[in-house]
Amino acid sequence: MDTVLLVKAAIMGIVEGLTEFLPISSTGHLILAGSLLDFVGAKAKVFEIAIQTGAILAVVIVYWQKIRATLVALPSSRQAQRFAGNVAVGFAPAVVLGLLAGKAIKAHLFTPQVVATTFILGAFVILWAESRPQSAARVQSVDDMTPLDALKVGLVQCLAMIPGTSRSGATIIGGMLLGLSRKAATDFSFFLAIPTLIGAGIYSLYKERALLSWADAPMFGVGLLFSFISAWVCVRWLLRYIASHSFVPFAWYRIAFGVIVLLTWWTGAVVWQD
Repeated sequence: MDTVLLVKAAIMGIVEGLTEFLPISSTGHLILAGSLLDFVGAKAKVFEIAIQTGAILAVVIVYWQKIRATLVALPSSRQAQRFAGNVAVGFAPAVVLGLLAGKAIKAHLFTPQVVATTFILGAFVILWAESRPQSAARVQSVDDMTPLDALKVGLVQCLAMIPGTSRSGATIIGGMLLGLSRKAATDFSFFLAIPTLIGAGIYSLYKERALLSWADAPMFGVGLLFSFISAWVCVRWLLRYIASHSFVPFAWYRIAFGVIVLLTWWTGAVVWQD
């Protein structure tokens, strides 16, 4: 058993769990962390997608009451049917675009330079969204969303296929710009993550199954475990945070981090690997 590899897997799992649900791009951080740790290559990319399942398990546990209530009421409750339908509608655009363009996006855009640039651009979108009055929010709860609201958020989620954009950032900030309250946008982002990330993980493992063997199981297991633990802590913290805070600090973090990556790349201080 390669202890160094397991330590790298644990670090990558922690990075995934801490960044997946914050508007700072988990994919971007994983690309940069993988570059610094020399954890790169085709198998590493499968690993990065697969360990998202650990983070999603944390969301399922935190939101279990809502999920369970929806599943139990699904056969008879119109509200439960509408909520489940909205999640399905929001999930659909990512499936279509992922199948059509996922390979090309991974081949050309998964670079530290692209990540740093989208970090900075995304920050200005967050600052713009947070400058708008929250009293203007049209939708206060996920149960008040229409299928059209869900479709719009699902289309915005597709922007997150560009690394560094942030899936949670695109759905939360996009939802706020589309009329959702900060709480409704955050909740729907979490619910939308469940089919999106589980689907991406299963599809990636199946598609790249020839690369994997049972010898990789400890690496994936460690990554999933640490992803779950760190995501559980992060989700619970974020839900408390948004009750009385804005996402502005995350925007300034994105700008600072993006500038550092661009400067270290331009000066050669860090040799970032694609």
